[in-house]
Amino acid sequence: MLDVIIRGGTVVDGTGRPPYVADVGIAGGRIVSLGTVDDDAAEVIDATGLLVTPGWVDVHTHYDGQVTWDDVLEPSTSNGVTTLVMGNCGVGFAPVRPTDHDALIDLMEGVEDIPGSALADGIPWGSWETFPEYLDALDARRYAVDIAAQVPHGAVRFYVMGERGAANEDATAEDLDAMAAVVSEAMAAGAVGFTTSRTIGHRAKSGGPVPGTFAPLDELLAIAGALGQVGHGVFEAIMAGTIGSLNSLGGERSKLLDEVPILEEVAHACGRPVTFTVAQLFEDPDHWRQVLDAAAEANRNGAELRPQIMPRSVTIMTSLDAYHLFQRRPSYQAIAHLPLAERVAELRRPEVRAAILGEENVPPASMDFNEMVVDLFVAALPVTFPLTDPVDYEPSFDESVFARAAAAGIDPVEHMYDLLLEDEGRAFYALFGSNFVNGTLDVCREMLLDPNTVTGLGDAGAHVSFISDCSATTFHLTHWARDRSRGEKLPVELLVRKLSAANAELYGFADRGTVEVGKRADLNVIDLDALRICPPVLRHDLPTGAARILQPAEGYAATLVGGTVTRRHDVDTGARPGRLVRGGVS
Repeated sequence: MLDVIIRGGTVVDGTGRPPYVADVGIAGGRIVSLGTVDDDAAEVIDATGLLVTPGWVDVHTHYDGQVTWDDVLEPSTSNGVTTLVMGNCGVGFAPVRPTDHDALIDLMEGVEDIPGSALADGIPWGSWETFPEYLDALDARRYAVDIAAQVPHGAVRFYVMGERGAANEDATAEDLDAMAAVVSEAMAAGAVGFTTSRTIGHRAKSGGPVPGTFAPLDELLAIAGALGQVGHGVFEAIMAGTIGSLNSLGGERSKLLDEVPILEEVAHACGRPVTFTVAQLFEDPDHWRQVLDAAAEANRNGAELRPQIMPRSVTIMTSLDAYHLFQRRPSYQAIAHLPLAERVAELRRPEVRAAILGEENVPPASMDFNEMVVDLFVAALPVTFPLTDPVDYEPSFDESVFARAAAAGIDPVEHMYDLLLEDEGRAFYALFGSNFVNGTLDVCREMLLDPNTVTGLGDAGAHVSFISDCSATTFHLTHWARDRSRGEKLPVELLVRKLSAANAELYGFADRGTVEVGKRADLNVIDLDALRICPPVLRHDLPTGAARILQPAEGYAATLVGGTVTRRHDVDTGARPGRLVRGGVS
């Protein structure tokens, strides 16, 4: 008898082959039969008219703290993810000395907008110091999804060099040896990669760039050599120029295109895949294409560069309980402490409205990106759109806040003020940033078709007050396979491969990513007709009651992790088959 049979679904198997109708038989956590399955089973899932796909492999998350207190790992699990990779962008919580917890919290809060109070209270500090000890702590827990961890440059550098590392001083030869040893130890224990950030846009809450931001090539090559000796893992990087020139922070030292030769050298030094973020920028709309061409040329020369892209624009959200363009105006700050309902009542008073609209912003409390983003909101009104139901991630410019204000003869800033009061202050709007320069997602389509790219950058677990792009996994299907009306769609088999097998292959997860006999039964059963991304909601469910924006999805009839149903009709079943996946070990 089998454990589960998924009967009569349309299998999109992750290999890129066209869809076909088949039964899927599961036993012992693996796919044991595929085609017509006549066996009996403890559970039969009727998938007639539904898609059966591999579970999504999300390679760019920031659950490094959340995995220590949470076993569900929303919002990833409601968006079809069955394996996630964390530790990206050079920030994380191991290795760490007992005296340095606050420094790593400061880094994560600044770079990834995760409330420091939640991290301080929720993480069981003292349960580990080294990265292997961190992995052991995670290995003792069970989850609704499989997890894998990368070792972050910022933590390694601080662990080895202390304040010299935090100040981005040059490493000595002894420092390089020590960092390489720490990375080797982490990789041998099961880390699946090493990550670094070289952009000055990634800053601690206290204002300083991430340790390693200015690391010279010899430091990167020393670490790459350690990665290569272990023989598994990925080198992940956020390079200078990734998010633009950043003149407000003093200016990046180079464009992303100029960084590709560094990535190529790193790839040759470690003999491992190198993945790095690429997006279209308003200030240089064609730069992304030059970067992808350079990566392709490097690959022809024997490197393995895998540009990491988003299937839509990065959407920076704004609402009264998140970030918004009035939050640094003195009259707003005087009422910012009030509960939402009381704040809305105050904001509707004509005298309060007039005062706030007549004021200038006070200087930011720090130089981290989360504070600086407030200054973007006025300039970005021409690309700010409502996140209504259904959410439209490829709107016309005519639907922007600026265009609607102009059509009505209203000042756009005043209009934004009134819009934020809609739905009793719970309305969400979003700045459509990268990948939306021409008002379409045509560039994303090109990126998705590039054979070297992988999809990621949803940043699940991070940016909890103004970004919720983890729904991008669901967006692959809702937009690109079904709904797109402003350009060509994409075949579902390509999209599923990008979500599953391509990412699994990148990280060496050979046991998952496709629907094939012998593979781990990580699967989604999807009602494509009903699949939808829900509007964002704000929940105060982090430790200490800290808030986060969540954006779940509906239309996943079932999600299975290791053959166990973890979600049924978009509801968590309570099953926790997920575990730590160790690189080179499991």
